Amino acid sequence: MGAAKTGETQDDHVAVSTYSSGKIKRKDYERELARLHVELVKLQLWAVHKGLKICIVFEGRDGAGKGGVIKAITERVSPRVFRVVALPAPTEREKSQMYMQRYLPHLPAAGEIVIFDRSWYNRAGIERVMGFCSEEEVKRFLELTPVVEKAIVDSGITLLKYWLEVSQEEQTRRLEARINDGRKIWKLSPMDLKSYSRWYDYSRARDDMFKATSTPWAPWYVARSDDKRRGRLNIISHILKHVPYDALPREPVRLPERQKSQGYKEPELLYSLVPELSWPSQ
Repeated sequence: MGAAKTGETQDDHVAVSTYSSGKIKRKDYERELARLHVELVKLQLWAVHKGLKICIVFEGRDGAGKGGVIKAITERVSPRVFRVVALPAPTEREKSQMYMQRYLPHLPAAGEIVIFDRSWYNRAGIERVMGFCSEEEVKRFLELTPVVEKAIVDSGITLLKYWLEVSQEEQTRRLEARINDGRKIWKLSPMDLKSYSRWYDYSRARDDMFKATSTPWAPWYVARSDDKRRGRLNIISHILKHVPYDALPREPVRLPERQKSQGYKEPELLYSLVPELSWPSQ
């Protein structure tokens, strides 16, 4: 069973390194991740069974590894239960709305686990640093957000907020790796380059955000992510610790016998086959 929340200390607001220091070997990482995936499936089934509403927010600098963590969480569970929300830039209509308005419809209903790949905290981070909003708007956001999150939690939603912390050296290495990798170049936008040069502006914005919005009902949890594998394992373990769940009993499963063909024969091909190319074999 997942561990329930108890009296938390300040140290609980850091995703503690569950796994010992030093680089984790791929084989060990994959073994641990497979074990945690089994637990995530148990959590999924329990959430549906009990009608739990879980919202997980991921924030952090560019290159901190948010996408990798989210992929590690969701790759073995149902996308109908674990729903990822990554909103694009707001439309002109959305810009005229109450700031939180476009995020609220994406909050979980019963039996859903919603993961925000960046969230309403854009206002406290990139919008503030890049000058997309005024300081008065930021001040108002930081004042109202704890109140809104209290209402979210009071409605029965479990709200977990994670900040992925990456060092300057590791961020530089990861962003440089995207430049010449055709698989990753889409991850590097002009906005990323502008943001990269403003490390300390982001640090100050992060500090203000933590001070104003880390509350007893919705604390921030900081996970060090220079070691991607270690960070992913720590965060998944932390989620499982903070959402109580049980393994539902299951009847043994046996495949039934197939029906008899009763004279059925494959017809002549009425479709086009995908060409089978020559690939290296073992």
